[in-house]
Amino acid sequence: MSTEHPSRVYFPSMALRKTRYLRQTVSSSGPSIFNQHSRKLSSENHKEYLAQLHSRKAVSLKEKKVKQQRSAEEGYASSSPSSASLIPSRPPIPRYHHVCEPSYGDEEDVVLDDCATITSSVDFIPGFGATRNDEQIRRHRNFVKCSTAPSTSSTEDSCHSRRWSFRSESKDRRLADEDDEMTIGWIRQKGKFKKWKLNQTIQAIEENRQKLRPRSKPLQDYYNDDDAELEAMAKIRDPDAPRPEGTIMNPVRGEAAHSNTNNTMPRSLDSFSAFHRFGTTAAKNIAAMVLDQSAKPSTQLTYGKLHSRAGKVAYMLLTKTVQVNKDGSKNVMCKPGDRVALIYPNTQPLHFLAAFYGCLQAGVIPVPVEMPSSKREAGIAQLGFLLGNCGVKVALTSESCYKGLPKKVNTSSTFSAPSGSNSLTGTSSEIVDFRGWPRLWWAVTEHMSKPSRDWTAPPRLADETIAYIEYTTGNDGTVKGCCVTRQAVFAHCRALTTAMEYKEDETMVCVVDFKREVGLWHAILASIFNGMKVIFVPYSLMKMNPATWMHMVSKYQATTALVKSRDLHWALLATRDHKDISLASLRTLLVADGANPWSLSSCDAFAAAFTPSPYSLRPDAMCPCAGSSETGTISIRRRGNAQLGSQSGRGILSMSALSHCVVRVDTENSLTSLTLQDAGQIVAGAVVVVTAIDGSNRLCQADEIGEICVSANSTAQLYWALDGQTHHTFKVEPVGEYGKLIGAVRYVRSGLIGFMGPDGMVFVVARRQSLLAVSGRYHSADDIIATVLAVEPMKFVYRGRICVFSTSVLRDERIVIVAEQKPNCSEEEAFDWITRVLRAIDTIHQVGIYCCALVPANHLPKTPLGGVHVSETKQRFENGDLHPSTLLMCPHNCVLNLPKPRERQADVGPAAMFVGNIVQGVRIAVAKGRNIDDEPSLPLLECLRSRAQSSPDHRILTLVTSKNAEQDTATCSTLLKRAERIAGLLTDRARLSRGDHVALIFPPSIDLVAAFFGCLSAGLVPVCIKPPVASDLNTTLGPIRMMVDMSKAVAILAPQNVSKLLKSKEAAHSIDSNAWPMILDLEDAPSSWRRKNNNNCDTTTSGSSGAASKEEICYLDFSINSSGQLQGSSMSEASAITVCKSIKVSSELYPSRHVVVCAPPYSGISLVLWCLSSVYSGHHTTLIPPMEVEQQPSLFLTTLSNLKVRDAFTTYSTINTCVTQLATSVENLRERGCNLSMLRSCVAIAEERPRIALMSSFCKLFAPLALNNRAISTSFSSRVNAAICMQGASGPEPSTVYVDARALRNDRISLVGKGAPHSVALIESGKLLPGVKIAIANPETRGQCADSHLGEIWVASIHNASPLNRLASVTGFGDEGTMNTDVYNARLTTGDTKTRWARTGYLGFLRQTQSITEHGELHDAVFVVGALNESLVLRGMRYHPFDVESTVSKAHRFVGNSAVFTWNHLVVIAAECTGSESDALDLVPAITSAVLEEHHLIVGVVVVVDPGSIRHGPGGEKLRSTIRSLFLEEKLNPIYVAYHM
Repeated sequence: MSTEHPSRVYFPSMALRKTRYLRQTVSSSGPSIFNQHSRKLSSENHKEYLAQLHSRKAVSLKEKKVKQQRSAEEGYASSSPSSASLIPSRPPIPRYHHVCEPSYGDEEDVVLDDCATITSSVDFIPGFGATRNDEQIRRHRNFVKCSTAPSTSSTEDSCHSRRWSFRSESKDRRLADEDDEMTIGWIRQKGKFKKWKLNQTIQAIEENRQKLRPRSKPLQDYYNDDDAELEAMAKIRDPDAPRPEGTIMNPVRGEAAHSNTNNTMPRSLDSFSAFHRFGTTAAKNIAAMVLDQSAKPSTQLTYGKLHSRAGKVAYMLLTKTVQVNKDGSKNVMCKPGDRVALIYPNTQPLHFLAAFYGCLQAGVIPVPVEMPSSKREAGIAQLGFLLGNCGVKVALTSESCYKGLPKKVNTSSTFSAPSGSNSLTGTSSEIVDFRGWPRLWWAVTEHMSKPSRDWTAPPRLADETIAYIEYTTGNDGTVKGCCVTRQAVFAHCRALTTAMEYKEDETMVCVVDFKREVGLWHAILASIFNGMKVIFVPYSLMKMNPATWMHMVSKYQATTALVKSRDLHWALLATRDHKDISLASLRTLLVADGANPWSLSSCDAFAAAFTPSPYSLRPDAMCPCAGSSETGTISIRRRGNAQLGSQSGRGILSMSALSHCVVRVDTENSLTSLTLQDAGQIVAGAVVVVTAIDGSNRLCQADEIGEICVSANSTAQLYWALDGQTHHTFKVEPVGEYGKLIGAVRYVRSGLIGFMGPDGMVFVVARRQSLLAVSGRYHSADDIIATVLAVEPMKFVYRGRICVFSTSVLRDERIVIVAEQKPNCSEEEAFDWITRVLRAIDTIHQVGIYCCALVPANHLPKTPLGGVHVSETKQRFENGDLHPSTLLMCPHNCVLNLPKPRERQADVGPAAMFVGNIVQGVRIAVAKGRNIDDEPSLPLLECLRSRAQSSPDHRILTLVTSKNAEQDTATCSTLLKRAERIAGLLTDRARLSRGDHVALIFPPSIDLVAAFFGCLSAGLVPVCIKPPVASDLNTTLGPIRMMVDMSKAVAILAPQNVSKLLKSKEAAHSIDSNAWPMILDLEDAPSSWRRKNNNNCDTTTSGSSGAASKEEICYLDFSINSSGQLQGSSMSEASAITVCKSIKVSSELYPSRHVVVCAPPYSGISLVLWCLSSVYSGHHTTLIPPMEVEQQPSLFLTTLSNLKVRDAFTTYSTINTCVTQLATSVENLRERGCNLSMLRSCVAIAEERPRIALMSSFCKLFAPLALNNRAISTSFSSRVNAAICMQGASGPEPSTVYVDARALRNDRISLVGKGAPHSVALIESGKLLPGVKIAIANPETRGQCADSHLGEIWVASIHNASPLNRLASVTGFGDEGTMNTDVYNARLTTGDTKTRWARTGYLGFLRQTQSITEHGELHDAVFVVGALNESLVLRGMRYHPFDVESTVSKAHRFVGNSAVFTWNHLVVIAAECTGSESDALDLVPAITSAVLEEHHLIVGVVVVVDPGSIRHGPGGEKLRSTIRSLFLEEKLNPIYVAYHM
């Protein structure tokens, strides 16, 4: 085919369709606006073009009519074109124009695209320089026999444009099928435009090509709920569970409103009715009194004084002015309708009473909230949110309360209003400091001035206006404001009066909180409504004398008492205070929490104790009730008089059935039974229904429990400024049978879970707030607390300090129990008690407990009345701030919705996998670096000698320390002299023979390089070993001894300080000094040495130079891998030369270059860069010992800056030191002139997965020092090959991919987008070095893998290492030979079976990126995932410790380094605690939950250790096997070890 093929272009069919509409529109409307005579600017053309497109709908309709007319006239007759018509004239080279610019078919130029080429003439292809032969014509006719005419393309020239076209081969298709084919363009035949459609065969080819093209997942796929299966498994209902069998319930109505009330009842609560009447006509009657700490009435308030004080409060709110702007302008503090906060302690109910009615009289809306006692009180931020949400700007309080509030000095120079002063000037220097609270004007409701005579109270507000806002708490601790209208207040008071039979001048004793619910409804509203006298008993007094309220009942002949079941319990225990108590006058003992099922025992015990004489409590006085802030009072038990049996009820129900929302009767003595008492009858004027417990509006069946909903005039109306929650709670429309609404009446959710009994009695099982939905069942936290209390609570924990809640883990709720532990309880006793509690809950409730924690006494957050703040406790547990003293987790017992384990297909062999990949068209994972030249190279020793002769003064090595920028230097000649001196020491004095192994125990220095080449000069084999640490000889001498023994070294060469240390008495305690081979001191080397031809230096193979041949061993490489195993290999002279050449070619290392190396020079690529690379390439290398960087972290960066180095090599350990130690010193470094702009490449040397987070942190942290964010790159090496990958000087930038973690566990590679769920970021480990070839193999079957599979990285290279026992490797005899053959000379079972490979022991994969190499080829990126022997195979899937440890590091803010390993099929996580020891136990639930959520793994053991306990290798890699051994040997010295059940 001719090479004159013009470039081709594709035109979108949509754009050409637009062109079609435009053409016909223009042609029908007149002359073209796009012809060459009237051509305008492109922007104007585009505007006119868009204007024409707006009418394309109308044009389309018109076009259809024209087509119908044509079809009727022409009949769609088909005719076959002649062969001459298929051969157009040869077109010139086309010139293209914009795709949106139309052409009309009469242009002269011709455009050819691919589609036109396919369906063009069979004899001639336009645009090509040759015709086809007969065979080509035949094949082409068979290919296009069903095709239509080709499309036309438009071109543009500076003056004109032309078009060519040819006829279609078939016209027998009907226009009805035109829409089913792709429209490419138009051609003009006989003066008419005809469609040109694409062949169906070509369409199929295009679709297949599009399918094979790699594409990312659609955006909506990233938001799919991947764990929906887990949630579905958690909610699977037991098929044997009981189900409701009753009929759909009907609404239950209470008695008629106001049926038992007289006509003298006040009409409202405002100043025109009840409050005003009693304040004027009964001014001297006592309205309320409060007891002091000595249980004596301290102050009392008459109705007259209450009316007067309320008027003063109203006058102050409506007339007091405050400064609102900086210019001194003032406004009235409140207007009718504003919200005002009432903040009073529980010891000041009288101040609250006056402020509350003062707000009602002024027309403002009071918002009673609890008084925070400190800045750290639980729930204080939620109260602040309520005040801010309600728009509260003014707070009323007492003088003593305001003085006790925490304050801070306002240091701002700008105007701050409102402020925290009681002067209401807005310029106070003190501001009340509460977290999350808005700025408030604080007003003290004491010593207020009287209203002026001309001031009148505002007129009476409408009944629909809001009277007050009562706060309520949600399940998650959020505080919401329930708005109660004046009409609802009035209806509620009338209903309570009817039910309780309140009368004027009666006495009421109030023990409960008077700011909300029962205390507010009865003691504040209903008492004033009826003119009663209320005696308030503060909670602080009840803690000292629980029987105080009974003494008040006896003393003042009270008829009503408002208490809680706990007050009955503690009063019953205070037996010594029961003297002179008479409860005969007590008509009603209202139990505020009577809806709690577990209040029954306290009620029965109290009634049994105080009904007999002399206490004389009425048998029918016990009065439980039910209600909530949203609904008000729902039910109250009526006094039975002679008909007691018909007015109360109780039942013994099965808790197992209740957990399935079904009511079933159980036996009385059953452990799983729950005895319920009724909460009374429905209040007057209310209608009650029970809806489904799941939150829907479905009506329950008669034997089904659900949420109680009420419709009455006394309910609240809405949540302030929360429309969505208001609609869900206050506008419930119950749905009956067949999904139909039961009526137009709207109900209000009460938050109470229960069912309706006979005679309109209400039974409450639990509160929505305390309901725990676990695995499709519902449990009450109060029920579980009662079970906990049944297991000897008084010995180990405090009775009232137990908290039960649920936390979401792995798409299901998990139950957590937290209790306060008594000081005298030991850890063994605590664990024994916890075990018995768990056993009891499992027996009674059939539910597993996720975590049971004990905290020190007075450690749980408290509510203002002394209870446990559940939501704050839950938040502390989830945030890791609970600080437990004893903890036991049981994830194995309660987590039952784990995904199914993976089942491996054992019958699929490697050949089947390989063939399947080929059939699917998947790329086989194999790649290689550029070819390395085969030019002969001098041996390393000869390179040094050659450079010493050619450039003796050229400096090649410089040692930098923290004390001296040039601690030691070496030129080519000086290095050779130092090497020859050492060679003289080894040969003349030590009398070592050629080929002997010598252990070089040197610190990182130039002496190590000289000793290395001294051994080469003497014909010896060096073995570089890290010297021992004087402070830790017991640990560091063992590996040295093992290396010396495995290498069979006959001598040890060391500097003077190291040799003395090896011979010292301290070292003799670990290893006998006589057990070492001959120890040579470097200081004993002769001043000069010249080689002699003697027997010790046989030169038969290498001449008189003493250099080894290429087949001989150059040096031995020993290292300790991350598994803690000592591994060694040998490097031949040829391998050492080749690895130096590969690094030189990849990094462009020439004599003029200058690099910095900061790495331990004892193995792998670090040894090559430290000792060999400079000698071979001739460049200048600055050496920085890693220990020097640990002492002075800025040494590495300042050296790079001062020397203006472009290339550097370091380890992750050095990078981590810079990040952790210099995080606060970046600005100081910049001021000192540290500039890293010259740094082009900083390679991190590692044998592990690249640490993306550490590299990113390093780049971001030192970006102010002009560090390029692309300068940091990685490398990869292993014991079988010292240099596999490295980021070269001219290679493409490292690519980052995001793989699916779930697919990775199944050894699959699935690429996802950045930020996708379950994504793991991986960065390539550099570019393949020259001469390196790698393949990805299945580690089990040894079959070659595809790009989409995870496998072991196998490498084939000239510089591959060899085993220590090379003879055994060649012969294959013995266990050692078999192992070496398996590692160093492995062969694939499929694919490239002829090549000898070396197994790296690391899992990874290959990916062909879009980057172009310097040779114009696509770049093959190598991605390392992790070590094969460290991967955790659990539940049929492979987990990588790096991923699990990454999750652990993010689980808690005090988690430092961590290590993951297995023990007895259990996952063990050892984590460092960077906080105090009191924070150690907080790490356990955080780590367990995080791993369970992210990896679906249940952690068996969590070991919390001190910082620094997680050991790392020389390159920064974690020694997980060493940590595991220390754990098993109980030498890890942990802070806490948590064994999960």
